[in-house]
Amino acid sequence: MIRTIEATIDKDGSVHLSEPVQLPEARRAIVTILEEEPHTIPSAALLSEESLAKDWNRPEEDEAWSHLDQAQ
Repeated sequence: MIRTIEATIDKDGSVHLSEPVQLPEARRAIVTILEEEPHTIPSAALLSEESLAKDWNRPEEDEAWSHLDQAQ
């Protein structure tokens, strides 16, 4: 299973994961270094999430977008 975890790398090259990771044994990893600084979610987006979810999380919406579902 492949997992994606956000991390930062300091100037010395030390990797700092944004969350703790528990693995059954050592694993290989791929690190992609991004050019831009990490950004925060604008508060307006967080405030509108609940309101938009009422419209988006409906059976009609699921049906309308079901053709994009790769699992089918």
